[in-house]
Amino acid sequence: QVQLVESGGGLVQAGESLRLSCTASGSIVSINTMSWFRQAPGKQRELVADITSAGSTKYSDSVKGRFTISSDNSKNTVYLQMNSLKPEDTAVYYCQVLVRTSTRTTTVYQYWGQGTQVTVSS
Repeated sequence: QVQLVESGGGLVQAGESLRLSCTASGSIVSINTMSWFRQAPGKQRELVADITSAGSTKYSDSVKGRFTISSDNSKNTVYLQMNSLKPEDTAVYYCQVLVRTSTRTTTVYQYWGQGTQVTVSS
C-alpha cells in the first residue's frame, strides 16, 4: 500500500504564489510518474502537470509558463510551484503517482492524495 500526503494549499490573491508538496510513502520499489491534477466545482478533474522519474515534464496549456513541477526522487516528493495565480486556478489539487510496489512484477499502480484546496481571490 502507498500513502500520499499533500500540503501547501490555501487562500491567496490573484498574482500571488503557492507551492504544493506531495510525499509518497509505503511499499514503493520505484515511482514512474508523479502528477498534479485539479478539479474545480462542477468541472471534471484535469491534468495540470506531470514529471517522470527521468525528469521529463508536461504541462497543461492553461498553466504553462506560470507553474513549475519538480521532484526529489530521494524523498519520493513532488512539488508544484504556482506563480501568477489567477481566480480560474481555484480548485482542489490532487497528487497522483504511478508506483511499482513489487520487485516480482513491472506492474505499476495508481494512487491519489486526499486533495488540497487552492483558492485565488480577485
